[in-house]
Amino acid sequence: MYALILLFLPALVGLICFVSGNSAKIVAFLGAILQLLISIILLTSSTEISNLTVQNEWIPSLGITFYLKHDNLSLILVLLTNILIPLIILSSFKNRPYSDNKTLYTLILMMQSALIGVFSAADCFLFYVFWEAALIPVYFISALWGGEDKVKITFKFFIYTIFGSLFMLLGIISIYLQTPLPHSFSWDILSQLYLSNNGEFIIFGSFLLAFAIKMPIFPLHTWQPDTYTTAPTPATMLLSGIMLKMGIFGIFRWIIPIFPMAFINWSNILIVISVVGIIYASIIAIQQKDFKRLIAFSSIAHVGLISAGLFTGNLEGFQGAIIQMFNHGINVVGMFFVLEIISQRTGTREIYSLGGIVHSAPKLAICFVIIMLGSVALPLTNGFAGEFLLLMSLYKYNMWIGATAALTIILGAVYTLRMYKNIMLGESNINTVNFRDLSTNEMLVLIPICFIILALGVYPNIILQFTETYSTNLVSFLNTNSTSVSNLLK
Repeated sequence: MYALILLFLPALVGLICFVSGNSAKIVAFLGAILQLLISIILLTSSTEISNLTVQNEWIPSLGITFYLKHDNLSLILVLLTNILIPLIILSSFKNRPYSDNKTLYTLILMMQSALIGVFSAADCFLFYVFWEAALIPVYFISALWGGEDKVKITFKFFIYTIFGSLFMLLGIISIYLQTPLPHSFSWDILSQLYLSNNGEFIIFGSFLLAFAIKMPIFPLHTWQPDTYTTAPTPATMLLSGIMLKMGIFGIFRWIIPIFPMAFINWSNILIVISVVGIIYASIIAIQQKDFKRLIAFSSIAHVGLISAGLFTGNLEGFQGAIIQMFNHGINVVGMFFVLEIISQRTGTREIYSLGGIVHSAPKLAICFVIIMLGSVALPLTNGFAGEFLLLMSLYKYNMWIGATAALTIILGAVYTLRMYKNIMLGESNINTVNFRDLSTNEMLVLIPICFIILALGVYPNIILQFTETYSTNLVSFLNTNSTSVSNLLK
């Protein structure tokens, strides 16, 4: 019952928004807050995970079930989604052309429902349905309210994503046909399959391609900078804060339990590719003059570190990937909102055309510096624990790979601190001399973000303790299969 409420409440509120006229934004915000409260109550209560499971026949002739099943990882991502959606909605209240647009709020809430479906589906066909459904709202948000060349760039994003999804669909059909009669798409059945090495690698590759494009992992990232730059800020927040986590979650939920041998055998290559992506994206970020594009490349670097740590297959890597997924979502949404405020007030995204904002907007300067320090993983901010665990996992895996990945600390500080210096410090100019400080509405968005950054920096165990058992079990599962691989190779 709880799982159904989490899944369908946003969609229901979205439909109400569509017929609410000028009150759509209030309805959307109150519905999102209600959804957040429900998820917090479920996480902090004694509700058993089994009570968050729903399994009913959907298309029995094909072995398709409406199967929702939450674990500690999915609940963390549901919480992240339900924290960010009300902040994204609230950020649009005073921001035209989004304000008072019932279509925008309906699309955001429909996407929220689809995202929660992705994080809770335990039937592979149902997972694919929600995976595709999550693409539709953000596509229309980007196409309707995007910037220059919005149709061309949004279409590129759509083609990339559909390309990966089609390969995943072929993989889903292939693995479905290998289940015992009657065939099933159920995670419970699929995770018990034994696949030959060749068969496992081919299907593993089809799933990995879809997940790697969504994250994105270098070199499948080329859609992301253009899309993040051109898309309206609500779409950019949805894409960077939540949607890219679908790919990382897919590796946890589907690839590791179903394709453990392929995951182990290809981890070396995937770690190297991820680390190359960290360095590449960081160097490109340093060269950017458009601050929205800079944050887009910064996001690629941060996700590259999460990916590298995840593929180590050790406890630190899994725990670091989980908490950093959450942290990255909070930080990047905060960063994009701050930069949206600046671009709206000044009419430019050019870093070197700004300066001196701190003199007239001290509240913005304080919020910006907290979010920035969380992004560069300063101790006592949320990014520190996650990056520390990820770098430790890589160092344990290979000292030289760990040392190379650690360059992200230096490079990240270079482009982030330099961006802050050029935008906020120095002398005011024609673009910033009349800059006004944060409004009440903007403070209501940024204060919760800053609070989470500091709270998780001081006490990251809020998340780490909640996911420790999940990560430990996954490591034990991989270690068991690693032994099996070694025996096969003897």
